[in-house]
Amino acid sequence: MSTGGPAADRRIGGSLGGQGSVRRYPYAHLDVFTEQPLTGNQLAVFLEPAGLTAEEMLALTREMGFSETTFVFPAETPGADFRVRIFALNVNREIEVAGHPTIGTVFALARRGLIEPGRRRVILALGIGPTPVDLEWEGNRLKFAWMAQRAPEFGGTLTDPAAVAGALGIEADDIRQTRLPVQQVSCGAPFLLVPVATRAAVDRAMLDRGAMARLLEVGGLVRRGVFVFSLEAGDDGATAYSRMFGFGVVEDPATGNASGPLGAYLVQHEVVPPERAGHLVSRQGVKMGRPSEVHIAVTASPAGITGVRIGGSAVLVAEGTLTLPGGHHDR
Repeated sequence: MSTGGPAADRRIGGSLGGQGSVRRYPYAHLDVFTEQPLTGNQLAVFLEPAGLTAEEMLALTREMGFSETTFVFPAETPGADFRVRIFALNVNREIEVAGHPTIGTVFALARRGLIEPGRRRVILALGIGPTPVDLEWEGNRLKFAWMAQRAPEFGGTLTDPAAVAGALGIEADDIRQTRLPVQQVSCGAPFLLVPVATRAAVDRAMLDRGAMARLLEVGGLVRRGVFVFSLEAGDDGATAYSRMFGFGVVEDPATGNASGPLGAYLVQHEVVPPERAGHLVSRQGVKMGRPSEVHIAVTASPAGITGVRIGGSAVLVAEGTLTLPGGHHDR
């Protein structure tokens, strides 16, 4: 059942059918994991996508040119409020889950009035299943959103710091000085976490994709994102200063899917004590001119990590309507 009732169902589920053979699809453009326009990670959200095929949704994702685009439908899953489909430009297909598209979509829904002010939680049916998002309000304005992630899975490690450093264009000592492992961790999607000693080393990093792919293959790890971070303190107060390099994208300004694993990694390796693990911040995207802040909350007990959430804000940058030729599509 949609949060806003029958009116919301009409506004979410029915595209704005144009005259004659024209179909019109309104969209919102948001910057996510930031409160400042033109920073953070860009997202397009289509709130009235009825009639679009999966092929057309992928084509629209290419047209928008952002790393991800989301399409929101009435919920079909019991207990969910909305169904959200996420399409990713870098892998050229629909994906099951991603952090900044989830957070940004909730902000788009709230701005449209499809989530009533003051509501504390909304359930999105993503590809991985129902996903709760907790909401914080400032009056009638959505201020912050927290997305639950899966329990962490700690994968294998790369044990040759010199080889990893060589694939990143940094020095082996940049990694060795941290005394932490280079490890793949997943909270729904695996990322290779590479600790380095200084923020300057993070900024120097430049991924050699061929060299890193060979290291991952030999190590039996998944060829996916490489998340480089430093715990060196800065005047921004962040826990970690980070960058994310991909194999289908040069660099990502804010990566929610990698930030939960980062928080879990820091708790697992006792860098952050459990009592401080609910207030972590990853400062990402600075080097590429799109600074972002991804908040991380990890709950843990003596038996292990029991919960991982990532959170942030989003800001509307633009709204528009995309026009497509008509066709034999249901309205």
